[in-house]
Amino acid sequence: MRSGGDHERRLSAAEPDLWRQVVEQLGTAVAVLDPAGRIVAVNPAAERLLGRAAAVVHGQDLHDLCHRDPGGALIPRERCPLLRALAEGRPARGDDDRCLRGDGRLVPISWSATPLTDDDVSGVSLGMAVLIVETAADRRAQREGAERAEQSERAERAERAAHTSALESLAERLTLVAEITDVLGQTLEVDEALARLGRLLVPRLADWAAVDLRVGSRQVHRVAVTGPEGRDAGQEDWRGHLPPAGEAAHSPLVQVLSGGGPVLQDRPDLDATPDSPLATVHSAFLGATGAASVITVPLGSRGRVTGALTLVRTEAARPFDTGDLDVVSDIGRRVGLVIDNARRFGRQRAVAEAMQRNLLPPLPEHGRFQLAARYQPAPAGSQVGGDWYDAFPLRDGTLALVIGDVVGHDLTAAAGMAQLHGILRSLAWDHPGPTGAVVDRLDDAMHAITTVQMATLVLARVEGPDTGPWTLHWTSAGHPPPLLLTLDGNAQYLESGQGLILGTHLGAGGHRPSATHALPPGSTLLLYTDGLIEVRGSDLDSGLARLRRHALALARDPLDTLCDRLSARMAPGSTDDIALLALRLPVPLTGAEA
Repeated sequence: MRSGGDHERRLSAAEPDLWRQVVEQLGTAVAVLDPAGRIVAVNPAAERLLGRAAAVVHGQDLHDLCHRDPGGALIPRERCPLLRALAEGRPARGDDDRCLRGDGRLVPISWSATPLTDDDVSGVSLGMAVLIVETAADRRAQREGAERAEQSERAERAERAAHTSALESLAERLTLVAEITDVLGQTLEVDEALARLGRLLVPRLADWAAVDLRVGSRQVHRVAVTGPEGRDAGQEDWRGHLPPAGEAAHSPLVQVLSGGGPVLQDRPDLDATPDSPLATVHSAFLGATGAASVITVPLGSRGRVTGALTLVRTEAARPFDTGDLDVVSDIGRRVGLVIDNARRFGRQRAVAEAMQRNLLPPLPEHGRFQLAARYQPAPAGSQVGGDWYDAFPLRDGTLALVIGDVVGHDLTAAAGMAQLHGILRSLAWDHPGPTGAVVDRLDDAMHAITTVQMATLVLARVEGPDTGPWTLHWTSAGHPPPLLLTLDGNAQYLESGQGLILGTHLGAGGHRPSATHALPPGSTLLLYTDGLIEVRGSDLDSGLARLRRHALALARDPLDTLCDRLSARMAPGSTDDIALLALRLPVPLTGAEA
């Protein structure tokens, strides 16, 4: 059984950002109770309504402290609807109660209570959240002095329904802000974040939503338009670059993009004549949507505006109000922060990717051999890692091929890759012996002169005269096997020559094996890293079979086409990059060509 302090800690820690950034700024009083009805938190509006400071009411029983009947008397606990709802774990509301303030004044109130439960322990109550609204001070006097006619009673019911609807609307707004905060925090991709935002706002809060982003100092680009389901074609027409704002323009969109505050427009405001090219295009958009009420808010803060969010309602009977304006303004600040973070991440990712690509060497021209390579960064993460390829001629004129993968996906892995790349070139040039011996020497030297702890690679040599025949000599240090495609429609993994990964220190007497295999004329040899075959939720054999099937279908395509299509098949959600190196052997020359 949890103590009251335990519940208080769980409730106060549950949504600290939401409480601080939304609840504390509300003009509506909010009190949070533990399962015993004791107050564990109140916002500033509740302090003003109760006439008591948060420190004073903390830990006190809300019912005993201030809950009174219309006559001012303390309601018996067994007849209190709030306490019954708390005990039964269900929502409740009251429309004709009184609150005893700290100064002794009796205030007429309406309240709405929602139970709080523990998501981790099903059914365990954490207490209740109570929203309290002060009703008109003279409402009771008017009701007691008025006739009990049917018309008056209908008016009373309508007013109570309006209060209840307002409370429910407030709760829905708070839920929407919480959902948007959670969803936007799940991505650093601007397009994906804005698509998710549109799906949350339409139709729950608006009928249409448009997002405009500032590009540079003067340009504005409408990057997203979300409307009612079934009107996608019309949405495309409004996306793209917008015209200049014009000097001294006063339209709400121009003012917001220039650092102004949020704006709420009703039908008369929307009929104003546009005063700039940008305002003209935006006014045409609002007209096409049938706008009856519009909110425009900045994305970000006034000191750093990255764009504007425009929401449209088309029903005149359901215009936006100031509560909607406050909620949308808060959403705009959050979206602006996500866009700023995404742009910073994108710049860092571009630098990292450029560095990675610059570390990869250009491919040599080697007789009639065709060479092609691709590096495909991971779609998620920092887009820099330890995958690399290399091809270079050796002292005796043979062609060396390398594919490798340093453990890790960061700048350290990329730096280690560059170190291994240089050392392996030197060793292969200086030691023309078996490939296994060269890799063993690399393993011996790796920890002494690099920062790499573990890595995999394939080192291969293609031996033979220009006219053939050719033989492949290779060693694999824990790397996926090379794939050989032949003109007769065969695709074969070369699984010989397998040895331990780099970093294992074989020691005296240990060595990695070398293997050989004939390379038929016109055949294609593929060396690749595991990002091309590893798919989340699938085993390695399935990945190898998939690569074999795809490569065989592309075996007769131009080498660049084959590489492009294979590297483009990276699985969704992959967290690994891809390096791919392809060699195509020449076909025999005809008599005329010879």
